[in-house]
Amino acid sequence: MMRYDDHPSGRHFLQIPGPTNVPDRVLRAIDRPTIDHRGPEFARLGLSLLERIKPVFGTKQDPVVIYAGSGTGAWEAAMVNTLSPGDRILMTETGHFAMLWRRLAERLLLVPECLPCDWRSGADVAAIAARLAEDRSHSIKAVCVVHNETSTGAVTDVPAVRHAIDAAGHPALLLVDTISSLASMDYRHDEWGVDVTIAGSQKGLMLPPGLSFNALSAKARAASTSAKLPRAYWSWDEIIEANHKGYWPTTPATNLLYGLDAALDQLQEEGLPAVLARHARHGAATRAALAAWGLENQCNKPSDFSNSLTAVRMPEGHDADAFRKVVLERFDLSLGTGLSKLAGRVFRIGHLGDLNDLTLLATLAGVEMGLAVAGVPHSRGGVAAAMAVLQAA
Repeated sequence: MMRYDDHPSGRHFLQIPGPTNVPDRVLRAIDRPTIDHRGPEFARLGLSLLERIKPVFGTKQDPVVIYAGSGTGAWEAAMVNTLSPGDRILMTETGHFAMLWRRLAERLLLVPECLPCDWRSGADVAAIAARLAEDRSHSIKAVCVVHNETSTGAVTDVPAVRHAIDAAGHPALLLVDTISSLASMDYRHDEWGVDVTIAGSQKGLMLPPGLSFNALSAKARAASTSAKLPRAYWSWDEIIEANHKGYWPTTPATNLLYGLDAALDQLQEEGLPAVLARHARHGAATRAALAAWGLENQCNKPSDFSNSLTAVRMPEGHDADAFRKVVLERFDLSLGTGLSKLAGRVFRIGHLGDLNDLTLLATLAGVEMGLAVAGVPHSRGGVAAAMAVLQAA
């Protein structure tokens, strides 16, 4: 059997749910010589990026804060700028990343209250509404949800969460993780009444890891003036002040910002509505393949299906990581692993970022061939079912 490290021909298929494939034009932009981050050329770049990134978040408000950091850093920034030690926050156990966010909150000396979930759907909005209605003293200071749970492929209805907060007459902030949904699925920071939107560079924005983002509401900025959690690097105020002239208070990730400029060009040229429609088409095609194979989607609520990724449950007695190993060694295709309680039980097909219909079909062909090689019970015809969806679209 050919091994993936034996220098196979052709390109490697990176079809995990992030980091995603980086377009050539973005790689070429990153490869430019670094410039003086205190000079006029950089200021022009900075001011342009800070304006052009806003439509991707669905906001017209200033600012979108850009950090050199990971998505986890953006989580921390959202919390330390708006909350104080001992503050109670409401979360939902939608999957691995929601639980990582909870652990971060605990380490920051916050008090997360986590509503249970079976990791097969988005957040239970009715449970959120009920808990907020009970909280007559308004001890809950923020509601934190993951828009697209990357470990399960399940989406939370963010507008419904906003409605639940408003219907309860509750002043809690709404913090939303869009790390695997931004620029891949419909998202509207302003219209949906989100206070802090959290994002990273390595998924729908088609960049390597290394940039993270907070989009802010006026309410979030007001909260930051009285928040008592310690903050230094992640503090919004110094960054926002420096951003007014196109600069950052600390050394920015200059070459990744070049890449962001090229990625925004690509998103603008395709048009964000077309980008979202492409992701919806690829999500539907992948789910059609899954149904034809007779395999089960980890997300079992159709209204919550993700257009960024699909998490596939393995038949009883078959190990997802053993299957992934076969696919990698035989076809040079990387699929996402199952995380925490889903380890060995699911594999994840990423269908977000810079890909087209043929890239998706090749990925699904690799999965279908891998199922046969690994002896995983399935029906044939998944690729044909996906082709039918794409042809109809």
